[in-house]
Order: sequence, then C-alpha cells, then structure tokens
Amino acid sequence: MNLTFQNKKITGVLTVLPKNEVKFDDEAANYNFPIEKSLRLKKIMGFNKHRIVDEETCVSDLCVFGLEHLIESNLLKKDDIDALILVTQTPDHFIPPTSNIIQGRLDLKQDMICMDINQGCAGYLLGLIQAFMLLEQDSINKVVLLNADVLSRKTSSKDRNSYPLVGDAASVTIVERGDQNVPIYCNIKMDGSKANSLIIPAGGLRMPSTQETSELEDTGDGNLRSKDDLIMDGTSVFNFVQTEVPPMVSDLLDISKVNKADVDFFMFHQPNKFMLKKLADSMEIPYEKMPNDIVTNFGNSSSVTIPTTITFNLGEQLQDRSYKICLAGFGAGLTWSSMMIELGNLDFCNIIEY
Repeated sequence: MNLTFQNKKITGVLTVLPKNEVKFDDEAANYNFPIEKSLRLKKIMGFNKHRIVDEETCVSDLCVFGLEHLIESNLLKKDDIDALILVTQTPDHFIPPTSNIIQGRLDLKQDMICMDINQGCAGYLLGLIQAFMLLEQDSINKVVLLNADVLSRKTSSKDRNSYPLVGDAASVTIVERGDQNVPIYCNIKMDGSKANSLIIPAGGLRMPSTQETSELEDTGDGNLRSKDDLIMDGTSVFNFVQTEVPPMVSDLLDISKVNKADVDFFMFHQPNKFMLKKLADSMEIPYEKMPNDIVTNFGNSSSVTIPTTITFNLGEQLQDRSYKICLAGFGAGLTWSSMMIELGNLDFCNIIEY
C-alpha cells in the first residue's frame, strides 16, 4: 500500500533513555553458553551495552518525563496538544489506554484525542502515518507522537538470543502542519501469517499468565525462557528483513522519484549491527549513510530505534539544516514500512536521561 501526504512536518524529536547502563561482558555469565562463544557473538552482532529500566518503571513514566522536560523547557505548550498517540507493545495496563494515563498525569485538556497503537519495530512509521491522517482534520494542529517500550521486563535475562540486544527507551516526536508543499511518500505491508516470528505467547487472554507459563525452559537452542517472555525466531526475522526490505525501499524510491544517491541518510530500525550491515551491503548503501550504532550503545528499543538513530547521529545538525531521509521499520506483525521525508530545521533534536 502506497500513501502520500502533503503539508505535514516533524518539528522536534526527543529520545528518553534510562540512566541504567548494563554491559554485555557483565551479563555473559548469565547465559548457558561458554564465555568465549558469547564474546565472539558480541563482536559479530555488535553487542556492547544496553539501557534497562528498573522493575518499577513503566512506559508512562518515560513518556511523562520526556513531555515534562519539553514543557518546562518552553518547547511544548500543554494546550497546543490536540492529539496524543502512543505506540507501544508494553502498556502499563490492558485497560485503560496508557495514552489516557499520560494525559491525566500531565493534566492535559479534555478536548483532544488519546490513542494507543500496538505496534513494534515498524511502529515509528505507523505512528507518523496516523499523525499525518489526524492532521487532515481542521481541529487538529499539533500531534504528539510517543514511541516507548520496556521490553527488558518481558525478556528472559537468560536468553542470549534476545536479552543482550533489548533496550528500553521512549521518544517524543512533534508533528504539525507544514506550509511548504513538500510531499511525504510512504508504503506499508503486513503479513499476519508469520505473526509467531516475534511473540510473547502468554499474558493475554489466549494464554493467561500462570505459575506454569512463568517457568524457564530450554527450548532446544540452549537459551532459557518462559512463555511469559519474548520469543524471537532469529532466522525467520533475518530472512524476512533481507527478502522484503530492499524491494520495499526500491518501490519507495520509484514512487517518490528519488535517486538512491540523492538520499542523505537511510535511518532504519536497528535490530542489530550484523543485520543492518547485511542490509546495507545488499542495497549497495554506504555504511555512513545507514547508521548501525544503536544496539551497540543503547540496545534495540523496538519502535524507538529510528528516532534514537536520528537524535544520536544527527542531533543538533537537524536544528540548522534539513536532509532528505529514508525511514524504514520492519518487525513484529510482521509489518514493514518505509517513508521518504525532508527532515530538518527542528525546534529540538536531542537525548535526555531518565
């Protein structure tokens, strides 16, 4: 599915990272593998350190902290927020929506829309698409897009397949109407037949959490995880990314009539360094145009990796100039999406710690 939007723009991007930083070397002994093999994997996958919340911190805490920072810094006015979109796979509760909890904690106006979207690695683009559609309404002038996950709390610390790459984070993106008629092109695809490639089996109504679902078990690959934990079929996900993402981006270049060489940066979701390098190689994109440093420094925070890539690699540069950027997200669902956008002259673009 191809989509085009006019007169929309991003005016600010903020990433919120937990202060707690854990190094892979300090966790290597937790895994059911020889240390030497784990250290070899570290080099290949780009594992180094990741940011992890404590047992009490939830998505709303990170989001409220980020929004309060912007409000107190006079970068955002409460009454200007007409819609609040939260993209997360780790809500505070089943009911009520976490976006409503955030609205209440900040004492925002009642005349607004609050919306939760359950999406993962492609969630930044899904959130932007929803924000652009809301801005088609005359009564909506400013949308706050929140992307946040605390997946470390739903991943087994004895699962070397997933835990070393998982990171917790939140981002705040301000989306408004633009007065320059620069089109934003995007495409999106989904394949629910492969939904089990990334799944937390227990905890919902299909399989409620019980004493039995919380028990760690070796599923045959040497990793220990329970049915309450994230399960990732790494081979399936790798093949999906390498097969589906290049043609998706090629189609985007065609519909936007942009030459690959004219794109300044390819800011993609970052599952790990190995996968991003393979993707850059297959697409013949220089590594300097497709950063792959987020898992190494902060961990894979699902839909937050794209805004973190932007704030970490470009930061204040985006306050003074603009770039033609291709965004792409791919993962849980399975869902994959890409977007061509002019990004720059932002009011803010930085990282803060919670």
